[in-house]
Amino acid sequence: MEYHHLGKAGLKVSELSLGAWVTYGNQFGVAEAKEIMTAAYEAGVNFFDNAEAYASGQAEIIMGEALKDLGWARKDYLVSTKIFWGGSGPNDRGLSYKHIIEGVNGALKRLQLDYVDLVFAHRPDPETPIEETVFAFNQVIRDGKAFYWGTSEWSAAEVMRATDFARRNNLRPPSMEQPQYNLFHRRRFEMEYAPLFKELGYGTTTWSPLAGGILTGKYNDGKIPEDSRANLKDFEWVKKQAQDETKIAASRKLADLAAELDITEAQLSLAWLLKNPNVSTVITGASKVSQVHENMKAVDAKEKLTDDVMERIHEIVKDIED
Repeated sequence: MEYHHLGKAGLKVSELSLGAWVTYGNQFGVAEAKEIMTAAYEAGVNFFDNAEAYASGQAEIIMGEALKDLGWARKDYLVSTKIFWGGSGPNDRGLSYKHIIEGVNGALKRLQLDYVDLVFAHRPDPETPIEETVFAFNQVIRDGKAFYWGTSEWSAAEVMRATDFARRNNLRPPSMEQPQYNLFHRRRFEMEYAPLFKELGYGTTTWSPLAGGILTGKYNDGKIPEDSRANLKDFEWVKKQAQDETKIAASRKLADLAAELDITEAQLSLAWLLKNPNVSTVITGASKVSQVHENMKAVDAKEKLTDDVMERIHEIVKDIED
């Protein structure tokens, strides 16, 4: 496992990390979380991603209980949360000063932690002045409840506005973005965010590396397994993608290429992300320990992605973009 600086920050994150989205609180509880987190930790993972919105806070509760039981030294792992969707009340969502402060406090209580290492604005909030949001995240850092703050799925223009305001007012600007990035979703990361990498030295914690599971190859036979996330409530979008004939055709070609390299399609897809110097860490998901073990092999698989292989991958996916 390699460890990368999160952009210009001094903090180092494992190149592969583990996220709680979908699985924690939806597919398993504390016992399973402990097994999966232990498998990742023993493979060198030091970053665990979460959000107040995941399973309506239950994902943070499960992760908090797991961390408490595991008893790892706090200095040896990183935890993030994301703030935006905290409930159904009029002030329970968005990026107001009130919700950011209360949202972080609630997350810490559920996680049973004194602080999170990273806190993200889970989405941009057009109803709140960006200045208010910058002030609020700076207050969280001043209070010692987070060390770094960043954005998730913000436009490059929004990030630049927040950064400019922060710099003019001697405040901490956002230092990392959590974007969706995978072989079928590339344009924003590679084109729109280019100035963030070049001018700001922005770090990234990328999500959905396997495109909702399509890039694992499990839908390549045209069927949707019963235990697939495509059958979970609120994940109909995954089922729709799993039935996209163009994507499935490309997935089959990627599977054939992976077989030539003696790796899995998932390992090839993860390794492709690891080859990008603007990717600080790739957030993986797993509902089984065996999936963790298989995903971690992508660290070695990246050596097989020569320039020729990378070009072949490009030819397969070049006409596909979400």
